[in-house]
Amino acid sequence: MGGKNKQRTKGNVRPSSSGRAAELLARESGVLPGFVGFGNSATTELGYVPAVHGAEEIDNLVDGDFRLVLRKLSKRDTVTKLKAVQEFGAMCQEREADVVKGVLPYWPRIYCKISVDHDRRVREATQQAFEQLVLKVRRSLAPFLKSLMGHWLLAQCDTYPPAASAACQAFHAAFPPSKQPEALSFCRDEVLNVLQDNLLKETAETLSDPQYVPEEEREAKFLRMVTSSLLGVKRLLSSLPQADRQALEDRLAHLIAQAKFWKYSKHKNSQVRGAFFEVVSALCEHTPELVKAEAPRACPAVLLSIDDTDPVVLPPLWEAVLHVLSSIPDCWTQVNARKGVLPKLWGLLREGGRGMATALHPNLLPLISKLPSEVTEPPLDFYTTFFTSLIQGLSSERAVSSPSENAAVVCAAVECLRYSLLQNTGEEEQQRRIQTMLTSEQLLPLLDSALESPALQSGPLFSLVTDMLVSWEKRAGVACGGGSNGDEATFHRLLADFWEGLGTLCARYVDCEEADLKALEGVASLLQVMQHPERGARKHTKKKKAVKICLSEPEEKEEEAEEEGCQGGVADKRAQPEVTELGGQEKAAPPLRSGHLEDLVCQLAELDMVYVNEKDSERHLLFLSLLLRSFSTPRVFGVLLRPEEAGVEERERGEESGGANPAVRFLLERVVSWLGQEGRRDSPFLVEMVFSSLSCCTRQETTRILNHITAMDLQWGILLQIIQKACSTPATLQACADWLKGSVLGERLLGLAEELCKVGIKGSGPAPVPVKHASSWALISLVLSKHHNNAALIGEVYVERILAKLHATLSEAKGLSDAGNMEPLVSFVCDVASTFFSSVRDCLLLASAEELLLTVFQLTAQDQAHTHLSDSSLGKLKKACVAGVHSLLHRCGSEVREGSFLHSSALWVKSQLLTSSLGVKSLQVLVLEVQSLVDTVNSVCRQDSPVPSQFLSFLTPSESEWSRIRQALPPQWVKTPLLSGRLRVLRDYPCVDVWRVKVSARLPAHLCVCALLGKVLPSAALTSDDQQGAGSPSLLPNLRHTVAELLYAVQWCKEMEYSPGMVSDYHSLLADWSLPHGTACLTPASELLDTLYSRSAEEGGLWSLTLQDYMRKTTEMAAASHDASAVRRLYGSLDSWFPLSESTLSTLQVLCPALSTEEKETLLAMATAGILNWQEDDRVCGCVAALLCCLRAETPVDEGVLHAVLATMMEWRNSKEDWFLFNSDLSKVTAAQLTLGVEMVRFLSWLVTRSPTILGASQWDFLLCSMLAWLETASENVGSMWNPWVQLFVCENAKLIVKLSQFFTAPPAGVADQLPSELVGEWTDFFTEGIYSLLLPLPVKITDAFPEPDDPLFPLAVLRSVGVALSLVPVQQLSKNSLAPRFVASQQTGLPEALQTLLNTLCPLLLFKARPLQLAVYHMLDKVMPQLPECDGDGESSKAEDDQEEPCLSPPAALMSMLCACEDLCEGILAGVMVGEFAVVQPLSVEYSCILGYLLAWKLLLTFFRSSPSHLRVQYSLYLKKTRSLHKLLLHLFRLMPENPAYPGQGAETVAKESKTFFTEGLSLDVDKSEGVQWELPHLACGVYYSAVQDLPAMVRLWWTSQEKRVCTAVDKFTSRYVSPVLSAQEISSVHSSTQTFDSMTVKARSAAREVIATYSVDDIYIELVIQLPQNYPLGSITVESGRRVGVAVQQWRNWMLQLSTYLTHQNGSIMEGLALWKNNVDKRFEGVEDCMICFSVIHGSNYSLPKKACRTCKKKFHSACLYKWFTSSNKSTCPLCRETFF
Repeated sequence: MGGKNKQRTKGNVRPSSSGRAAELLARESGVLPGFVGFGNSATTELGYVPAVHGAEEIDNLVDGDFRLVLRKLSKRDTVTKLKAVQEFGAMCQEREADVVKGVLPYWPRIYCKISVDHDRRVREATQQAFEQLVLKVRRSLAPFLKSLMGHWLLAQCDTYPPAASAACQAFHAAFPPSKQPEALSFCRDEVLNVLQDNLLKETAETLSDPQYVPEEEREAKFLRMVTSSLLGVKRLLSSLPQADRQALEDRLAHLIAQAKFWKYSKHKNSQVRGAFFEVVSALCEHTPELVKAEAPRACPAVLLSIDDTDPVVLPPLWEAVLHVLSSIPDCWTQVNARKGVLPKLWGLLREGGRGMATALHPNLLPLISKLPSEVTEPPLDFYTTFFTSLIQGLSSERAVSSPSENAAVVCAAVECLRYSLLQNTGEEEQQRRIQTMLTSEQLLPLLDSALESPALQSGPLFSLVTDMLVSWEKRAGVACGGGSNGDEATFHRLLADFWEGLGTLCARYVDCEEADLKALEGVASLLQVMQHPERGARKHTKKKKAVKICLSEPEEKEEEAEEEGCQGGVADKRAQPEVTELGGQEKAAPPLRSGHLEDLVCQLAELDMVYVNEKDSERHLLFLSLLLRSFSTPRVFGVLLRPEEAGVEERERGEESGGANPAVRFLLERVVSWLGQEGRRDSPFLVEMVFSSLSCCTRQETTRILNHITAMDLQWGILLQIIQKACSTPATLQACADWLKGSVLGERLLGLAEELCKVGIKGSGPAPVPVKHASSWALISLVLSKHHNNAALIGEVYVERILAKLHATLSEAKGLSDAGNMEPLVSFVCDVASTFFSSVRDCLLLASAEELLLTVFQLTAQDQAHTHLSDSSLGKLKKACVAGVHSLLHRCGSEVREGSFLHSSALWVKSQLLTSSLGVKSLQVLVLEVQSLVDTVNSVCRQDSPVPSQFLSFLTPSESEWSRIRQALPPQWVKTPLLSGRLRVLRDYPCVDVWRVKVSARLPAHLCVCALLGKVLPSAALTSDDQQGAGSPSLLPNLRHTVAELLYAVQWCKEMEYSPGMVSDYHSLLADWSLPHGTACLTPASELLDTLYSRSAEEGGLWSLTLQDYMRKTTEMAAASHDASAVRRLYGSLDSWFPLSESTLSTLQVLCPALSTEEKETLLAMATAGILNWQEDDRVCGCVAALLCCLRAETPVDEGVLHAVLATMMEWRNSKEDWFLFNSDLSKVTAAQLTLGVEMVRFLSWLVTRSPTILGASQWDFLLCSMLAWLETASENVGSMWNPWVQLFVCENAKLIVKLSQFFTAPPAGVADQLPSELVGEWTDFFTEGIYSLLLPLPVKITDAFPEPDDPLFPLAVLRSVGVALSLVPVQQLSKNSLAPRFVASQQTGLPEALQTLLNTLCPLLLFKARPLQLAVYHMLDKVMPQLPECDGDGESSKAEDDQEEPCLSPPAALMSMLCACEDLCEGILAGVMVGEFAVVQPLSVEYSCILGYLLAWKLLLTFFRSSPSHLRVQYSLYLKKTRSLHKLLLHLFRLMPENPAYPGQGAETVAKESKTFFTEGLSLDVDKSEGVQWELPHLACGVYYSAVQDLPAMVRLWWTSQEKRVCTAVDKFTSRYVSPVLSAQEISSVHSSTQTFDSMTVKARSAAREVIATYSVDDIYIELVIQLPQNYPLGSITVESGRRVGVAVQQWRNWMLQLSTYLTHQNGSIMEGLALWKNNVDKRFEGVEDCMICFSVIHGSNYSLPKKACRTCKKKFHSACLYKWFTSSNKSTCPLCRETFF
């Protein structure tokens, strides 16, 4: 296969693979050759698959694919094995069973090897593949089971859980659960052999080959095998039947007799130790006799490891400890308990189990139950040490930080203490000492520490102690009337001692003036749990670890079961459900019945009252409140009232004497006075104390006490807490119902509402006043929203009065929203309203509630700029409104009554739309809120409910209102359709003031109404249909008219060209709402079309445009519009249109394209008749317009008709000359007269383009003279061009001029021969000069008359049409123009006066903010630019003296001055944009116009530069370099060119190489272009950059090399990607297509290699040069390589190569120009002209001059520019060669 480091053969990218080679051989020959190591006929082992060269017959059963896979499984590479195992599993699943069975003889050895592989992924995949094999072969696996089962069992015990799980799954797939023990029994000897070998014989070196496997992997595999083997022994023992275990006892005895086996107990690996202790547990459980025989080893191995706290080892270790103690009776004789075991146990307990208490401590109770007396002697010391160590563990770091660890230690301590007391219940002295020690020295100190520890208080300690006390009372006979074991006295004494100690302990905490509050809370918590243990127990119910315990005495079992104590009783008790509370008291009797608890409570309460009364202690008062929560009994209240009487009997006699209720007395004498204290902050627990006391009072007493508290003028927060507590449970709510409904509370709350509203209205300032009344507002909200049994919490009369006050306040706040900060007040009121509406049923039955809802709705429907509300307050208002509407509609019935909320809100919204001035934002807020209201109504009402329809009918304006708001729309919309020819308007036009006034920033009412109805109508459409089906009035007619109005509004926006910004925002809003398309679909198209047609026929104007747009956009109508019958259905007959009015003419113009040919011919005949009978019909203008509509609709027309119409117009010229408006003052002409003139111009234009052959000489004279006269009239009426009708007149005349120019420039085929002979000459000699003598001054006149392009009166349309006409001006007319002379005094120019005047007049207009004018000026100047360099001659006048700097020459001064002005403006505009980033410029903005003028000026300058001869180009480039103009341009261009100059409109599927860019596609700078303006500036910038690198490559290269690295990188990346490929291809193409020829030199190009080859041959000299263009051409330098050369010296050859490289690098021109310059240089050299000894060239590289300056000493000649550079750089005036002074 070649050496390891041998270079792979080129093209061989696949790695070598023996498996692939074998596969290839098998495919080609059908058999596999025998390889070394793959067996032969003599092989008996089944580990390897034999070759197929005539081997045994069994070998033929193995499929070829399986052979390959099995061989791959023997590879060492992990990835190979993993893939092979996965492939094997897939093949087992896919192949037939017979094929798979052939693998079985070879599978066991491979499985035994890879199932213990070091890679866990391989082991898991092996078991998964084995499962597939098992599922396929089933019973056929039986013969091979014994060889597999050992490792199969090991795999089920794998330390990697997924692998073990997969092995178990395979085992379950092979054997059902009932057959698994039988299968293991069948293979038990083989399995045990494998396990014994692994445990006793194998080592890390024997399991893995040290030569190939690293030591770390060997050790890991060995540990895993030992762990799995130990677990395998346990699984084998637990799975085998008892008989099979007995059969294996001898072999197991041999195993455990080995010293190596017991050494695993001290193994350094925790997994091995854990598995070992699991095996010991299994041996003790299943073969105890074997363990007894090995007791001397087993007991030390287990018991002396008791301090092993590894998380993996501890659970199986303690299981083994308990099994050893149970299985080996004499286990303590094998170890020294006092020295070896107990010290380790004490240390472990003191440390809290070292973080393993949850696993360790549940085993302590079984442990001490198994300890014999000889181990626990003396018992007092043992128990003292045990419990001291155990409780000390609570202080360990882990127990303090972990609640579960803490709970485990506490549970173990209490359970063990209960057990120890049960074991020592006698009255002997030793037992009594143990009892005293356990209670006084262990239990009470534990409780003492718990009272100061919140962690212990929140744990199970108090519940466990209470359970223990209940058990003691049972045994003492307190609970059941007598004990059963004769230990009553003992437990009585234990109880007395405990309560006495606990009383002393608690009194110590209470009897202290500076008592610790946490300790007092702990005492109260302990007492509460003792009174109600289920409250504390339920929080700590946890599944305890099941531990099997075998007690030595049956009596103990019975005792434990009877008291349900330490084993399972506690958990059972904890699971009891909590009893139901009523009035804060428990119905069930307390579990502790001895009376000790109540005595202790009375003692502590009496002691606590002393500090409350005498010291006014807040801590003790809080403690008293906590006590009364669980101990509100008459006895306790009696103690609290008479703390001076200490005798219990006297207090009981006082209660029995029939005195007043002590709870009432306590409330009135104590609690009320505490509540009334000023500055008290602890009111919550006082309120708790009030209700704790009320639980002992009757309903009448409760009402009397609460009324008394209400009238006390307490803080509102306290009253809020009392009401909240009263509503907390049904029992307390029922007990306090009379108080809540009463007048005392109602009047108090009403006064509170009035006070809050008053303070809120007056409180305006930086700090919100109502914040301090937050609890007061919460109180009002609570009493309004809380209800019981569908009734208000307080009296309904008070609810009504409070709501009326809130409504009045909110209305006043709405009116004062501009005056102050109403935010807090509104926020609180809407919170109250929201909770009231959403919580109280039938709340809207109250009139004040409905008025409040209307006010809330009005606030939500107004813009935040007006209401000054925050988002949070607005959200609350909306929530309140929705809740109110839901509540209203659930009870309002099936109609909207007058004066109701829906009726009032609809009228208010309608008033807002019709009378208020709304902006777009305000309209959006209003519409969305109304939409939300309608959606809410629809969601609540039934589908057939008329409520939504009625609500919308109230919103819709009447016909008169529609007409009024429609007429109020601004009339500026007329301008756009009028100038575009889509509309004829004959009525008088508005005055100049109307056009001058800009549209208001507020939306017209018509637009507002349409937006609202269009948004909400879809919600009612379905309801309308349902009503119509039910026989009720339908909304469809109103819907149709509303949709028509919406289309009218959208058309108005379109004709306004979405200007100003307010109209654009409004249209965007409609688009976001899918209007009007979403609404137009609600009505049948035919009906809507009828409506639009009737409106158009009646009113015309914008309705006609709306009809046209609807017919064009609607898909259904698009088909119908070409159906003559569908259109005829609208108008009936053509006679209905005549006589023509403005409205019918507009409608005719819309429908004419859809008429049939016959109808159009009829209409044309009727219009022609009207024209010919002009003397009888005064509406001849409409007839001409109708004629044009027919002609433009491609109506067939006879030439005689055209002749007749044209003759009629010529007749008008004689009899009605005033109709032609020649020399008229257009400011005094009516719209109808202007329209007639326009229609005649349009008719003549149509004749020129469609029927020029019918015109004779007289008709042409009439047409051309009329055109010229109209142009003269327009030139004289520039001041009237604010009028759109005048603009239309001028524009149509300009269009006629354009069509005439195009016609005479390129006549249609066959037309030129039919024209009058002298016509073309007249046009060229006379009319052209006349036209452009009038047109050229026109832009200047217009800009002088209208200097502000943003003025609404500015005639932009005129400039657009005139600009198109001027872009066609012949260059001769520009060169010999008749413009008024305009010169600048400081200008140095050699241009003729006409050209200079042209430049001075037009160049400033490049900056005028009117795109059509800028482009027209550009087109005119672009035509004269090539003529300008001729005026500079040879540039001799600009040449400097010989010893001065190189001469430079300025381009045209007018253009450069404008360019300098633009540079400064562009610098200011683009100052914030970095080079390389794309600056987005808003189209047609001031910035756009400035940048457009700047780029157009540069485009002109580059055209001028390109037209210059080479010697002048040098001087121009030096001037640009001197002024840094090009430097600034390039910086600007890389801010204006997009990062990805992709041409717009390309699909996503366009291939990258074929994608179009701004560099591959030319830019059309059409004057009348209207689409794609947003891409014009980036495209133009790319075009200017391309021209710059094409015409000024050297200067661009020089600029690029001078930039910083970031700019340089960005420019290079952009140019290389987008510009260089296009430019290089053009350069190569120009070489191919060049017609320039050279004497003695040929030039060829290679496109693919980007090379140009020049061959120069003179006589015997032959030179070949190869010019290579770089990837980033022209930024990178062009490389010149030498081809063949003959007859040229090496030095000369190098000089010439250097010269060519210099010329190509530094000259601003193409490659052909550089080659021409180099050829001239070589020619001069052969002619005998010597090189300049400075630049070593004959011709200068930049100014192309010859060496002329000669040294008088050495006679050598130099270039003047070279000498100048030599003198300035060396600071000497000596000759470069001879060093003599140069004269």
